[in-house]
Amino acid sequence: MNPTALLAPLFLAFELWQLVISERYLGIKQIRVNADPRELPMAGWLAATWAGGLLFYYVWMLTLLLHPVGRAQGIVLILVTGAGYLIRSTCGLKWVLVVLTFEGSIRIGMLVSFLAQSWRQLMA
Repeated sequence: MNPTALLAPLFLAFELWQLVISERYLGIKQIRVNADPRELPMAGWLAATWAGGLLFYYVWMLTLLLHPVGRAQGIVLILVTGAGYLIRSTCGLKWVLVVLTFEGSIRIGMLVSFLAQSWRQLMA
Protein backbone atom coordinates (compact mmCIF):
# COMPACT_ATOMS: atom_id res chain seq x y z
CA MET A 1 0.00 0.00 0.00
CA ASN A 2 1.11 3.51 -0.77
CA PRO A 3 1.73 5.28 2.57
CA THR A 4 0.64 8.60 1.07
CA ALA A 5 -2.90 7.19 0.90
CA LEU A 6 -3.28 8.09 4.57
CA LEU A 7 -3.30 11.78 3.61
CA ALA A 8 -5.81 11.42 0.76
CA PRO A 9 -8.90 11.97 2.98
CA LEU A 10 -7.32 15.20 4.25
CA PHE A 11 -6.85 16.45 0.69
CA LEU A 12 -10.36 15.35 -0.23
CA ALA A 13 -11.68 17.56 2.56
CA PHE A 14 -9.32 20.34 1.42
CA GLU A 15 -10.75 20.14 -2.12
CA LEU A 16 -14.30 20.45 -0.83
CA TRP A 17 -13.27 23.36 1.40
CA GLN A 18 -11.63 25.07 -1.60
CA LEU A 19 -14.87 24.81 -3.57
CA VAL A 20 -16.81 26.47 -0.75
CA ILE A 21 -14.25 29.27 -0.33
CA SER A 22 -14.04 29.78 -4.10
CA GLU A 23 -17.81 30.21 -4.29
CA ARG A 24 -17.64 32.77 -1.51
CA TYR A 25 -14.94 34.86 -3.21
CA LEU A 26 -15.77 34.23 -6.88
CA GLY A 27 -19.45 33.31 -6.80
CA ILE A 28 -22.53 34.75 -8.43
CA LYS A 29 -22.99 37.38 -5.71
CA GLN A 30 -19.47 38.69 -6.30
CA ILE A 31 -19.91 38.66 -10.08
CA ARG A 32 -23.25 40.49 -9.76
CA VAL A 33 -21.64 43.39 -7.86
CA ASN A 34 -18.54 43.23 -10.07
CA ALA A 35 -16.24 42.75 -7.07
CA ASP A 36 -12.61 41.88 -7.56
CA PRO A 37 -11.81 38.94 -5.26
CA ARG A 38 -8.31 40.26 -4.69
CA GLU A 39 -9.80 43.35 -3.04
CA LEU A 40 -12.17 41.44 -0.75
CA PRO A 41 -11.11 41.07 2.88
CA MET A 42 -9.64 37.71 3.87
CA ALA A 43 -8.52 36.80 7.34
CA GLY A 44 -4.77 36.33 7.64
CA TRP A 45 -5.16 32.85 9.12
CA LEU A 46 -7.41 31.82 6.21
CA ALA A 47 -4.96 33.05 3.59
CA ALA A 48 -2.03 31.37 5.35
CA THR A 49 -3.94 28.10 5.78
CA TRP A 50 -5.02 28.12 2.15
CA ALA A 51 -1.52 28.88 0.83
CA GLY A 52 0.12 26.34 3.13
CA GLY A 53 -2.47 23.73 2.21
CA LEU A 54 -1.86 24.30 -1.49
CA LEU A 55 1.91 23.96 -1.09
CA PHE A 56 1.52 20.78 0.98
CA TYR A 57 -0.96 19.43 -1.58
CA TYR A 58 1.45 20.05 -4.49
CA VAL A 59 4.31 18.33 -2.66
CA TRP A 60 1.99 15.41 -1.89
CA MET A 61 1.02 15.15 -5.58
CA LEU A 62 4.69 14.85 -6.48
CA THR A 63 5.24 12.11 -3.89
CA LEU A 64 2.46 10.08 -5.53
CA LEU A 65 4.78 9.66 -8.49
CA LEU A 66 7.23 7.66 -6.35
CA HIS A 67 4.93 4.67 -5.77
CA PRO A 68 3.17 2.51 -8.41
CA VAL A 69 -0.17 2.63 -6.56
CA GLY A 70 -1.44 6.13 -7.20
CA ARG A 71 1.08 7.13 -9.86
CA ALA A 72 -1.58 7.48 -12.56
CA GLN A 73 -3.77 9.56 -10.26
CA GLY A 74 -0.76 11.69 -9.32
CA ILE A 75 -0.03 12.40 -12.97
CA VAL A 76 -3.64 13.38 -13.63
CA LEU A 77 -3.75 15.56 -10.50
CA ILE A 78 -0.60 17.40 -11.57
CA LEU A 79 -1.77 17.82 -15.18
CA VAL A 80 -5.24 19.03 -14.20
CA THR A 81 -3.78 21.48 -11.68
CA GLY A 82 -1.34 22.86 -14.26
CA ALA A 83 -3.95 23.07 -17.02
CA GLY A 84 -6.44 24.67 -14.64
CA TYR A 85 -3.90 27.30 -13.64
CA LEU A 86 -3.13 28.11 -17.28
CA ILE A 87 -6.81 28.39 -18.18
CA ARG A 88 -7.64 30.48 -15.10
CA SER A 89 -4.80 32.88 -15.82
CA THR A 90 -6.16 33.60 -19.32
CA CYS A 91 -9.94 33.57 -18.84
CA GLY A 92 -12.15 36.35 -17.52
CA LEU A 93 -13.23 36.60 -13.91
CA LYS A 94 -16.72 35.27 -14.73
CA TRP A 95 -15.23 31.96 -15.92
CA VAL A 96 -12.74 31.39 -13.11
CA LEU A 97 -15.30 29.76 -10.81
CA VAL A 98 -16.46 27.47 -13.63
CA VAL A 99 -12.87 26.38 -14.29
CA LEU A 100 -12.18 25.94 -10.57
CA THR A 101 -15.30 23.82 -10.14
CA PHE A 102 -14.48 21.62 -13.12
CA GLU A 103 -10.86 21.32 -11.99
CA GLY A 104 -11.91 20.49 -8.43
CA SER A 105 -14.36 17.83 -9.57
CA ILE A 106 -11.66 16.05 -11.56
CA ARG A 107 -9.25 16.23 -8.63
CA ILE A 108 -11.93 14.92 -6.24
CA GLY A 109 -12.56 12.04 -8.65
CA MET A 110 -8.86 11.23 -8.76
CA LEU A 111 -8.62 11.29 -4.97
CA VAL A 112 -11.59 8.93 -4.66
CA SER A 113 -10.03 6.68 -7.31
CA PHE A 114 -6.72 6.70 -5.42
CA LEU A 115 -8.44 5.82 -2.15
CA ALA A 116 -10.37 2.98 -3.82
CA GLN A 117 -7.23 1.63 -5.49
CA SER A 118 -5.31 1.80 -2.22
CA TRP A 119 -8.16 0.06 -0.38
CA ARG A 120 -8.29 -2.75 -2.98
CA GLN A 121 -4.52 -3.22 -2.70
CA LEU A 122 -4.73 -3.33 1.08
CA MET A 123 -7.51 -5.95 1.02
CA ALA A 124 -5.68 -8.14 -1.53
